[in-house]
Amino acid sequence: MAIRDRGMMKWQAAFQLPELAKTQRDFWQDSERHAKPLLDEHETEEFDLRIIYAKEYGHSVKLTVWDEGFTHDVNGRVHYVEPNRHELLIEVKPGELERVAFESVVGVKVVD
Repeated sequence: MAIRDRGMMKWQAAFQLPELAKTQRDFWQDSERHAKPLLDEHETEEFDLRIIYAKEYGHSVKLTVWDEGFTHDVNGRVHYVEPNRHELLIEVKPGELERVAFESVVGVKVVD
């Protein structure tokens, strides 16, 4: 005698509620967040020197940016440093600029 299982049909009722699915998705996303790394003066000074070097000699940089619990990388050339607004303008593609705040940068690497 074969077992007649309904397969995925028995679980469909649990996913009928969009609030439940959204809550579960938010829970998993929140569990992957991490705190912003604490940087001391020497690290921020080293970041500044690397940014100045890359701008002066036209090298590309790889910035590690912290954004609300997650980090992502921004690759490109330093186009302009705005000291009044505390921002960097990074040329990601020719003609396309991205603004990055000084406070959100947690890593700088000069790429040749």
